[in-house]
Amino acid sequence: MEPATVLSISICAFVVAITGLSIYTSFGPPAKELSDPFEDHED
Repeated sequence: MEPATVLSISICAFVVAITGLSIYTSFGPPAKELSDPFEDHED
């Protein structure tokens, strides 16, 4: 394989992994532990 192909596949896999982790953290079970800063500081 060409080094450029390996590099692009690696970068794409990294971006997909980070995106999946972000979606899981935002909407999955860990989201129950997140707090909304706007609800914490009501006027």
